[in-house]
Amino acid sequence: MFTDEALDSVSVQSQWRISQQSAQESRSCQTRAVHRAEAEVQAGSSSTCCTQTETQPQEELHLQDGLELPGLRDFLQRVEDPVVRELVRNARSHAFDEFQVNWEDHRQRVSCLHFLQHSSAQERGLHVTSVSWNCTGSVIACAYGRIDDGDWSTEMSCVCTWNLDRRSLNPKQADLVIHVPTAVTALCCHPEQPALIAGGLYSGEVLVWDTSRTQDPVLVQTGMSADSHREPVYTVAWVPLQKKGEFGVLSAGSAGRVLLWTVDLEEARFVLSAAYALVPQQLPHSSGSSSSFKARGSSTVGVTSLALSPWDPDTFLVGSEGGLLLRCSFSSQTPAAVPPEGQSVTLRAPAVFLFKPRSGPVHSIHCSPFHRNLFVSAGTDGLAHLHSLLQAPPLLSLRVSHSYVFQLQWSPSRPLVFAAATGQGEVQIFDLGRRSLRPAATIEGGTDQPATCLAFNHRNPHLLAVGRTDGSVGIWQLSHDLTEQGPRESSQLEQIANQVAE
Repeated sequence: MFTDEALDSVSVQSQWRISQQSAQESRSCQTRAVHRAEAEVQAGSSSTCCTQTETQPQEELHLQDGLELPGLRDFLQRVEDPVVRELVRNARSHAFDEFQVNWEDHRQRVSCLHFLQHSSAQERGLHVTSVSWNCTGSVIACAYGRIDDGDWSTEMSCVCTWNLDRRSLNPKQADLVIHVPTAVTALCCHPEQPALIAGGLYSGEVLVWDTSRTQDPVLVQTGMSADSHREPVYTVAWVPLQKKGEFGVLSAGSAGRVLLWTVDLEEARFVLSAAYALVPQQLPHSSGSSSSFKARGSSTVGVTSLALSPWDPDTFLVGSEGGLLLRCSFSSQTPAAVPPEGQSVTLRAPAVFLFKPRSGPVHSIHCSPFHRNLFVSAGTDGLAHLHSLLQAPPLLSLRVSHSYVFQLQWSPSRPLVFAAATGQGEVQIFDLGRRSLRPAATIEGGTDQPATCLAFNHRNPHLLAVGRTDGSVGIWQLSHDLTEQGPRESSQLEQIANQVAE
């Protein structure tokens, strides 16, 4: 049995332990409960909308939401007939026949693609005297010589070619250089054979080069004989012969002779097939030009320019040092009134018509490729004259330059466009379809070096080659409006040709 004392002792000890435990619990550290929650969101919805209208009778159709204006229906019915009449009238009108949408920048009508140079020719001060494209339109041939006064018979010169389609084109290095013992005064590429080039020299010789023969490119040459020229040859041209596919070379010089040569390939020589001489007393009667020649004691008319008619194989045009402009015939049988000098053929007098003379040498003539009766001429008076073969005076005269005009040429793609190279260094491009007689575009030379020659590319009419006295040749690209023919352009040219000169 436990005494009361023992019970009290146990009770006290139990309370002490409890108090100690309570004290320990009161001194412990415990974080607050962490609340945690989970939430999920999921959305999913779909909807379908449909609209369907029901067919209504025509009489029930009307403007909704108050958009129908009072009197609108009556107004439309009232103006319907006059509007339809005007639309029909406009559809029949030709007011905008020549209008074509063109998104090109008209401010840039010409741009330079290439600037070709031959350093050796430039170092010796040689001029570019003639340029010509070959029949493929990819190669430009350039002749070097001199256009100023002096004896250039012993001046070494050259003919250079560049193929503009080559990836490795070097504008400062020609693909082919043909060295020539005297100045080259005329050049013309063959119309069908891309490797053949005809040339005329200051010494009077006529040659044909074959550019496929790099070692010896001279195919044939006239040499110096009784048949050949004895004065500078100012123009050469390929002439189709009677046999299809064959061409001869026509040459003209300052001694007044026009010679037609055929090529004998078997013997590698030229054969003179026809010869013509322009004698003052045998010229067609006009304003006393012949008497002025007689007074100066001249026996022949010096030829400075020549052009073939693309429409009539019997016709060619000649310009002279004295400003005479003549229409001539290959079929003329009239013997020329000149003393015999041992020629192998009889010289004939070819002139059949004399146009109104100019005040100075006629440097260039070119027949229109779009009209059989039209041609242009230019020379030292700085004017471009538009002529008809049927009238002596010109139809139109345009001021091109205050200096010489060395060459002009019709565009091969635009019937009303021609270009002219001037002594002031500019190339003026005229469009006869414009109301203004001012140039449609101008190629600036950038220097005061005269532009001596030019040539359109017949394969690519957008290209125009221009040679200068500083020995450079620029290849210029023309814009769309200078090369694309308009729908009524041929009829406009016909109207010009039908004008009567004042």
